Amino acid sequence: MHPYLNNYSLDNKVAIVTGAGQGIGKAIALAFAAAGAKVGCFDLQLENAQKTATEINAAGGTAIGLLVDVSCENSVQQGVDQLVKHFNAGLHVLLNGAAYKDPSGTVADYELAEWNKVISVNLTGAYLMSKHSIPHMRQNNGGSIIHIASQLGRVGTSSRAVYCAVKGGLLNLARAMAVDHSSEGIRTNTLSPGAIETDRMLLRFGTFENARKELAPLHLVGKLGQPDEIAMAAVYLASDASKFMSGSDLLIDGGYTAQ
Repeated sequence: MHPYLNNYSLDNKVAIVTGAGQGIGKAIALAFAAAGAKVGCFDLQLENAQKTATEINAAGGTAIGLLVDVSCENSVQQGVDQLVKHFNAGLHVLLNGAAYKDPSGTVADYELAEWNKVISVNLTGAYLMSKHSIPHMRQNNGGSIIHIASQLGRVGTSSRAVYCAVKGGLLNLARAMAVDHSSEGIRTNTLSPGAIETDRMLLRFGTFENARKELAPLHLVGKLGQPDEIAMAAVYLASDASKFMSGSDLLIDGGYTAQ
């Protein structure tokens, strides 16, 4: 094995993954654990968080599942502090993957409460998690923060105004955080998937078959992505393999934005 591959190891590191109960977040939590990290699986659904943690532990990894509402500062602070105390090994990696199921619509269609809910989870949640994780990373002389954005943070699409807004916001939030905290050894990047086959997709298309028929032709590779394909990119951003990367966006979109 090439010595450089050792840089992908997360041994002796503690990681938090929000939205770890399903989909991309779950795949990333499993991948972090497989790379050697102790993982805090945060999710608004405690049962789902614990299922992910149980799967990790059963495979020989180390994880704990916690109920955390990323839109609530008290919940975030308690969750981060509990995680750090549980593992007693600091905090090295934060993956902000929690996302509210945004409604379809234009800005003329949304109710203000719907708009605010998406913002509070997808964007404010990343801020709150970062706010309460950074002090622990400082104590470890650095860390890696990753926001899950989207190819739709770069381009617009029909009836997804609030989703495009929050994902674009995460791109620039990561850049600003990189400027503010890179001198402390804390790197911040975004990871932008294309259309990935998760249960969230079923809300709009009903079946994966329908989603593939409509969305696959929009990707140059001619298919939809899988959660594991995003998880491997997240391991790269969390590990020392990406130590020369901060304030950047890793776009894994199957060629969607190249056209």
